[in-house]
Amino acid sequence: YTARHLQFGWWSLLVFLFIGVALEAMHGFKIGFYLDVSNETRRLLWTLAHAHGALLGLAHLGFALTTHLRPGTWSHKPSALLMASSILLPGGFFLGGLGIQGGDPGPGIILVPIGALTLITAVFLIGLGSRQANA
Repeated sequence: YTARHLQFGWWSLLVFLFIGVALEAMHGFKIGFYLDVSNETRRLLWTLAHAHGALLGLAHLGFALTTHLRPGTWSHKPSALLMASSILLPGGFFLGGLGIQGGDPGPGIILVPIGALTLITAVFLIGLGSRQANA
């Protein structure tokens, strides 16, 4: 799990840092598709996608450190849930920003609560696993 989450974490950070640079470039070049008042929902959702993706990349690095410090105490479940949430949360925000209609997010936004539940479950299981490791 350590190598898997180290790799996923660093690559996630790279991808979402590039996304952040792209968002800043759209600000700098005053791209209407991103900056117009009618696209405020898109701007918010894509900013949330960038922020959640980068922070989840850091969460993977934290989990990698945790699995390294406490080897042999982890099941596949928290790892898989953390991976799923790292795709569902930012992906839902991004897809929701693609299909905005009248200020409302597109249907892809449905992935966000699913991703949030997988993240909450993963963190809960990681907390339990780290508690058992101390016993």
